[in-house]
Amino acid sequence: MKGQKGEQNKLLTGGDSLMAYETEDQETQYCFPDINSSCVKEQRSRHGYIIIYLFVSLLTAWTVFLNLLVIISISHFKKLHTPTNMIILSLAVTDLFIGLIMPIDAIRVIETCWYFGDNFCGLYLLFVDLLLPASLSNLVLIAVDRYVSVCHPLLYTHKITITNTLKIICVSWVCLSAYNTAIIINNGYFDTSYRTDVCYGQCPFMISFSWIVIDLFVSFIFPCTLIITLYLRIFYVVHQQVKVINSLMKGGKRVMEGSVRRKSESKAALTLGIIVSVYLLCYIPYCICSLTGISSSTINVLMWILYASSGVNPLVYALFYPWFKKTAKLIVTLKIFQPVSSLINIFIEN
Repeated sequence: MKGQKGEQNKLLTGGDSLMAYETEDQETQYCFPDINSSCVKEQRSRHGYIIIYLFVSLLTAWTVFLNLLVIISISHFKKLHTPTNMIILSLAVTDLFIGLIMPIDAIRVIETCWYFGDNFCGLYLLFVDLLLPASLSNLVLIAVDRYVSVCHPLLYTHKITITNTLKIICVSWVCLSAYNTAIIINNGYFDTSYRTDVCYGQCPFMISFSWIVIDLFVSFIFPCTLIITLYLRIFYVVHQQVKVINSLMKGGKRVMEGSVRRKSESKAALTLGIIVSVYLLCYIPYCICSLTGISSSTINVLMWILYASSGVNPLVYALFYPWFKKTAKLIVTLKIFQPVSSLINIFIEN
């Protein structure tokens, strides 16, 4: 998966550079004109630059702003301090950081030049390689959380606490950081002597075959299989529970509080299932195309679709969670600075 990233960058800069060197019809532009080994800068129309940068700016602002609303909402309001919302908070933090790196990646893709030096290149690759699996890791935790809540409600009440959830989230981030640091260090991202076939002004993803195999399983096959398996089980149990509740209501029987709670948990599972599905629909095509050697332009489009999914999650919350609309209004109007605003019961209609 990441090996193909290396190939795509070589195609993007190195391959296109060779074509540009061989083309005499246009004046060749270099990333660093004063350096002989400089990469060739891809030429675009002025309108193309403006449209792409405008799109990136709007997408960045949208992603950062909406995910900040989610982070502030869950952090500030006590009523939102639940195990499930702690995982949503972790996902929002990941999406926020993805929004912050969008401008840097946009410059790399649009300009086809890396202007920030070799050391920052290594840090950038470490960050990107951490955030995408982190999003998937959070979705795995959401799937596990919903599975236990829907399929084993008694176990969920006693075992899944906020403290335990925060511990699991921290362990997940630490493991991902260690894993991706090992990839970066073992593949020489901070050692420019390994980059003998790379022109100056390029920041390619390069990874050995053994790490490709490991990463394929760790970052793609295992988490995606686990998520899909858990949600298939969740949807089956939800379907059975809804049938029982509907049959009780049609029979004129009083629906017990436990049944109402199961219906609420089922709705939450379906809502979060939409978020998981959207991400997988963006992530799986990107991974498959990376492995099959599709052109670099296609990979870049799929990468940005994957980035855009980070700005879609808050929209799902706004559509299905009334509390998010209410907390967003309180945040935007600065009412969260009022005394004891954190104790407001946002689940009660005014």
